[in-house]
Amino acid sequence: MRFKAIIFDLDGTLLDTLEDLSNAANRVLERNGFPTHNTDAYRYMVGDGAVVLMRRALPEDKRNDVTILDCVRAFREEYERGWKIQTRPYDGVAEMLNALAVHGVKMAVLSNKPDEFTRRCVTEYLSQWTFDLVLGQRDTVPLKPDPSGATEISRFLNILPSQFVYLGDTAIDMKTAVAAGMYPVGALWGFRSGQELLENGARLLIKRPPELLHLLDIVG
Repeated sequence: MRFKAIIFDLDGTLLDTLEDLSNAANRVLERNGFPTHNTDAYRYMVGDGAVVLMRRALPEDKRNDVTILDCVRAFREEYERGWKIQTRPYDGVAEMLNALAVHGVKMAVLSNKPDEFTRRCVTEYLSQWTFDLVLGQRDTVPLKPDPSGATEISRFLNILPSQFVYLGDTAIDMKTAVAAGMYPVGALWGFRSGQELLENGARLLIKRPPELLHLLDIVG
């Protein structure tokens, strides 16, 4: 088997978190008298961390540093209260992870969600599987698409980057994989389009999580 390990993005790849994220952001906007957005619109706002999310969600004439930071603090409070109301693993994720675990493939999670929340999400929804490393946003490491987090996982597992598959659903993920020297696979069930994934380096697009098993010559 050419590939020995997989890095998964979290939101939009393993977990469908969009509704809880969008509801938390909309509650902040509504409280401040700003227009809200439909859930689908948030597909193009999330993925780059809370600061970028709220900057994108705010009206253009309100995107000053003070307002953004106030809204980010409020968003984190709202998300803390409602982060697991609608969030669920995507269909097929359990089947995929079961097969990978049986075949001894090393697995890790890398997210731009804050580190604590990333770990909490994995514990809440994915605790029956063993991930060798789970990393979220930390002050000491640049956000994706900087490859630092991905290369940290590679060093930790002592596996060459070229032996990693990187599965994600956004341009950020594909750029991260390319920069880290890993094999970028785009998840079409996530937040963004296949065109975006291909334009940013995806080598393969898959429609359902178990399709990843074919790349690793694994029978689920």
